[in-house]
Parts: sequence; C-alpha cells; structure tokens
Amino acid sequence: MRDVSTSSWPVPTMGEPGALGRFGEYGGRYAPESLVEACREVEEAFREAWGDPGFRGALAELLALHAGRPTPLTPARRLSGELGVRLYLKREDLTHTGSHKINNVLGQALLAARMGRRRLIAETGAGQHGVATATAAALLGLEATVFMGERDIERQELNVFRMRMLGAEVVPVTTGSRTLKDATSEAMRHWVGVTGDTHYCVGSVVGPDPYPWMVREFQRVIGDEARAQCAAALPTGVPDQVVACVGGGSNAAGTFAGFADTQARLVGVEAAGGAGAARGRLGVLHGCRSLFLQDDDGQITQAHSIAPGLDYPGVGPEHAHLRDLGRARYVTVTDDEAVGAAIRLARTEGIVPALESAHALAWVIRAADAGELPAGSTVLMTLSGRGDKDISTLKELL
Repeated sequence: MRDVSTSSWPVPTMGEPGALGRFGEYGGRYAPESLVEACREVEEAFREAWGDPGFRGALAELLALHAGRPTPLTPARRLSGELGVRLYLKREDLTHTGSHKINNVLGQALLAARMGRRRLIAETGAGQHGVATATAAALLGLEATVFMGERDIERQELNVFRMRMLGAEVVPVTTGSRTLKDATSEAMRHWVGVTGDTHYCVGSVVGPDPYPWMVREFQRVIGDEARAQCAAALPTGVPDQVVACVGGGSNAAGTFAGFADTQARLVGVEAAGGAGAARGRLGVLHGCRSLFLQDDDGQITQAHSIAPGLDYPGVGPEHAHLRDLGRARYVTVTDDEAVGAAIRLARTEGIVPALESAHALAWVIRAADAGELPAGSTVLMTLSGRGDKDISTLKELL
C-alpha cells in the first residue's frame, strides 16, 4: 500500500471495474449459477439504462421532486471554531427518508421497473435502506420484502414500523449474529428462487458484480453535488480532507467519486468492531472478493458496532482497492467516541446525526484535537443520515 502522504494526485480511480467486475484484485461475481445469470441481466440492463438520457432524466427528476436533491453543504460554524478547522457537512440527513440510501434505491427501483420486475427484496441493518426500499416500492407500485436481523429489529423499532406502514413485508432473520451480515445472506438465498420476477436491491457497494459499481454510480450524486458546492464555497475549490463513515461503504464511495481526481485526502471511518478495510483479510462473502474479518481458519467473524449500519464484517471491493492504492485511508472509531460526537454535534450545531455518521465526525474531532488536521484546514464530511432512528439507543446511554 502506498503512503498517502507522499502520493501525487490525481490518479485514474473510480471508473468502471475491469475485467470480470474487478477493482484490482477485488470484486468479481462469486454466486450460484442462477444468480450469475441474474447478475448478468442486471448488468446489461444497467449499462443500457445508464446510457439512456431518458432513464437518467427520470431518475434526476425523482431525486429532485421526491428525495429533495440537491442537499445543502452546511458550514458547522460553532464546532469549526472549537476544533480550529473549517468543517462542512454534506447533508444527506435532509433527504426524504432521512439518509443517502434513497439515492441508490430510486435508481434500482426504476431499473427494476424497466426490467419488468414487480417485486423488490432488500437487506437492512440500520433500517434506512429498508425504509428507502419500501418508499420506492410504494412510489412505483412494486411489492417489497425486507430482510432484517432480529437484533436490529429490536434496536430499530421505529424504522420497522415505517417499513410496514409503507406496505413492505419485514422478515426477521434469526440465524447467526442476527444483524446485517445474516440479513444479507438470507436475502441472497431468497433471491435464488425468485429471480424471474424479483430484483434484489442491494443497499451498499458490496455483493456480486455489477452491484458495487452500480450502487456507487447511483450514490455518485453525493460527490458530484459536493464537488460543485465546494467549488463555490471554498477559496481553493476543493477541501483538504473528504471524510465519510464506512460499513459496506456506499455513502463514502459516492462521496469519494466526486473527489478522486483531486488533491483532497480521502478518509473512510469504520467502527472499531468492524473495520474490514483497516483490519480485514482477503476472502469471499456475499458474492464478492474483498477484505473481511476472519479467524485463522478463514471463517468470517462477527462484527460489532453501536451503529447497525456499520455492523458488517467487511468492506466493499472498491474500498479495498482504494486502500491498496493508497488513495484512501481507513481509520476506526469506538462506540464511545461516536456517541460523544453525536452529542457534540447536537449541542453545537442543532443537528442529531445517525450513529453511523457520528463515527466520521468522531474521527474529525480526534484528528483536530491531536493536531493531525492542521489549523484552518478544510474538511468535507458526509452526514449520511439523521439520528431519529437511534434515539432509543442514545436514551439508554445518557
């Protein structure tokens, strides 16, 4: 891995994957034959749709009129004063449904309708991807089934109710750790038998090709908007640091895509109990080759995070590739640091962030306090979701 402190940017990253859907040595399509064919169909449909101005226009209209894009770039003035840096927040918490997930889901739901699919299935951890899937299905007249770990159902009661109110079926997953990894496994198993009329709406930049690439392209709207907004707001046009939380890594991938060809340093922040990019080893899970937490026998080990959306034992293949290139740096944050950051943002800026997003903020606070971020430097942080869903967790701790 190259040392990012001595690397010269820009470099040609974050385009289409290479042969066999690979980002360097990561990615691919490791799936049963029935799903390999289904993934081929998704790839062909996506390539055709993404090159169709009519599809792109319909998606842009939905993102504007239904999701509320563009989201603002908010200067965190009081917190910036305390930290000695200029912190700007890309406000994905202000989208309809309250997180970045709606960007990807509207794209995939439009694609599913274009392919003649009548039903969406999805996995969810924090519940935001499930809510977004249920929302898009209701909007486009599709059925929706969401697989969710039993433990996450207990932690995210509000989002479970929202999904059901929107008409989705929520299927509890009782195996394994009963969290996001197991919900993803169950969704993929279910898809094997229903590929003819069902589209699997993967929620992050994980899974078999073309999902890591396709989801990143649907989330690229974050980075593209932020790039233009930074050009207007910053004297240099580009921030010194671009920071986002990483579970599977879709909000980070979408954000990084807007800045990969600039001099900005890219920082992905993982949960200390997850950390696929920071501490994972090469392996295969959920249809792709990437970095995963494993024991000495190569068995996937259980991840932990107070933030359900970061409770995943790996990272998307493009993030693994960016790490190897040295183009992005991946760091970890503890549960306590994330909770502290959420409280601090609430009390300085009047914004309650999702605990996932609070991980990214916790690193900014730590780095600024340690002098790792020079005084006066500019930091763009994607605030990927709002904290309503985490109020019950926070109430138990405060």
